[in-house]
Amino acid sequence: MARVQSKLTDAACRAARDPGRLSDGGGLYLLVKPTGSKSWVFMWKQDGRRREMGLGAFPVVKLARARALAAEQRTLIAEGTDPIRARRREAEPSFGDCADRFLEAMEGQWRNPKHRAQWRMTLTRYAAPLRDKRVSEIDTEDILGVLTPIWTEIPETASRLRGRIERVLDYARARGWRSGENPALWRGHLKSVLPAPTKLRCGHHAAMPPDAMPEFMARLRDQGSVSALALEFLILTAARSGEVREAVWSEVDLRAGLWTVPAARMKAGRLHRVPLVPRAVEILERAARLRVSDYIFPGQKSGRPLSLMAFEMLMRRLEADAYTVHGFRSAFRDWAGDHTEFPREVAEAALAHTVGDATERAYRRGDALAKRRALMEAWAAHCGIGSNDP
Repeated sequence: MARVQSKLTDAACRAARDPGRLSDGGGLYLLVKPTGSKSWVFMWKQDGRRREMGLGAFPVVKLARARALAAEQRTLIAEGTDPIRARRREAEPSFGDCADRFLEAMEGQWRNPKHRAQWRMTLTRYAAPLRDKRVSEIDTEDILGVLTPIWTEIPETASRLRGRIERVLDYARARGWRSGENPALWRGHLKSVLPAPTKLRCGHHAAMPPDAMPEFMARLRDQGSVSALALEFLILTAARSGEVREAVWSEVDLRAGLWTVPAARMKAGRLHRVPLVPRAVEILERAARLRVSDYIFPGQKSGRPLSLMAFEMLMRRLEADAYTVHGFRSAFRDWAGDHTEFPREVAEAALAHTVGDATERAYRRGDALAKRRALMEAWAAHCGIGSNDP
């Protein structure tokens, strides 16, 4: 004989005062606590033991709604589905939300503000394509999609990114939002499809000798493509490729000759002001006449920035693929240190490197913008570019 359901009434639920459970049948109970608060509980047996899950507080969740929710759980049980696991899946966050929760949980262990900023920056900037996906849906192809473009150009950052994604997905598994193997795992997994990080880090980025820069820049300027403009701009600003490729128009002030890269897009997580030499301003003015999106140097896909592959293909066309794009920063630093009298601190600031300990940085409030402008103008001159060049 079937158990009686719908035993309760709205009036009985409102009038209930004694602590305990009132059964409505079908596994639905009204729980009355000693404090007088009331809530709905659904109970069932699985593998010989009692399970229960809350369905909300009364009277926020009214009797009719509680019965409907209980009916949904009974259907899941009949289909062989665990209602609690099903609820966890429904409450599953996106990768971005999961990463943010992980950082909130871990930040107390990271006393170094720079360390915290780097974690947040890599999981926001470099893992951007993952952030809107449900955390349980992240697979190996998704991981390769964010790692492959930067694995050889900025291997140290890419390796750290992989490890940080792995930590976030481990956190998601511990919270019940994922199951199975971690797709960001290196040993026995990604190791089979990506070059070993130790091999990538042997030596420095292949850098063009400073004396070869004038001839290379002349050939570069004959190209006239968006990627050529972007690469020339990169060299004249000593910036990282990602900072240039993802630059947007709101970051530049052409009248002041200034490019301000927000902290969220910087490796160190600090805002960086870049003085623009006249030729860099001319490049921006030319790009403005071709503007099709918010990106200064747009890619072929609508609404997307220039890709890393565009730089690599350009270097091949110029028969300069023995050198890396990142290596132009090294060329600039070698030139500044070996061929000029500019202080080391100014050259390091131009590269957005952190110089000195925390105490020294606390007393050095400025960013040496005027001195860096003089340095970048000298660099442009070394590269064979005059202020009035077309």
